[in-house]
Amino acid sequence: MVKKTNEYLGQATDEQLSQWRAKYGEIYAIKVDGHICYLRKPDRKILSYAGTVGTKDPIKFNELLLQNCWLGGSEDIKTNDELFLGASAKLSELIQVKEAELVKL
Repeated sequence: MVKKTNEYLGQATDEQLSQWRAKYGEIYAIKVDGHICYLRKPDRKILSYAGTVGTKDPIKFNELLLQNCWLGGSEDIKTNDELFLGASAKLSELIQVKEAELVKL
């Protein structure tokens, strides 16, 4: 494990985190086995693109979601299968759907 005291491989500076928040609003971190990556929420275009490919290949869906929402962090998460699969288990939490109500008038 690469983890040091409260530090992760790929950890961003406070300044970088502030810049990403200013540009993207909410940002997220996924930590896996001493590595960290930073992601933004996917938009409709990203979800559409990943969803089209993901119907035939669920792993590709996660790859596209990770790739297109990636802000920074340990590149090993993209290239190491074990780290990628660990991060993949959390990617669905990026997709937040608001509750809607249909009312007949």
